[in-house]
Amino acid sequence: MPTPRLKQLYLDSVVPALTERFGYKSRMRVPKLDKVVVNMGVGEATQDPKTLDAAVTDLQTITGQKPVITRAKRSIAAFKLREGVPIGTFVTLRGNRMYDFLDRLFNVALPRVRDFRGIPSKSFDGRGNFSLGVREQLIFPEVDYDKVEKIRGMDITIVTSARSDEEARALLALLGMPFRE
Repeated sequence: MPTPRLKQLYLDSVVPALTERFGYKSRMRVPKLDKVVVNMGVGEATQDPKTLDAAVTDLQTITGQKPVITRAKRSIAAFKLREGVPIGTFVTLRGNRMYDFLDRLFNVALPRVRDFRGIPSKSFDGRGNFSLGVREQLIFPEVDYDKVEKIRGMDITIVTSARSDEEARALLALLGMPFRE
């Protein structure tokens, strides 16, 4: 299996650029991508369990990996929610699948968002991880528009080994994430 394009970019140009900018003594100190978590909350699954199946199918089509179903941790009467009821689904991507997914996200999916001017760079958590919300799954070309029952959003969290937000921002910018200026 060939090396993903984004991983090759990381090895060839991002590592030397980050080493020069932040003055790392060792190549092992250079921040890298650890994992990408794609989460899709399906609150209406409490009333109609088939919506969860559609969300699982969409997420599997987008990521190329079978999602895990999340269940409610506690009962909340106001939401008509019982403990143990399935309410969402998520996928954790690592390795080559992670790089392929991010490549498609940065270069294909995000530019397809209507009125896209870039991603705000304020969604860092203080420890070098970045979270991003997507309003609809239709921005991914793998999803067939005719088979979509309901438009759902998803949360994408990019976990890096960076120690600060500045290092993580530099890493993601060099990888091609379209940040807003």
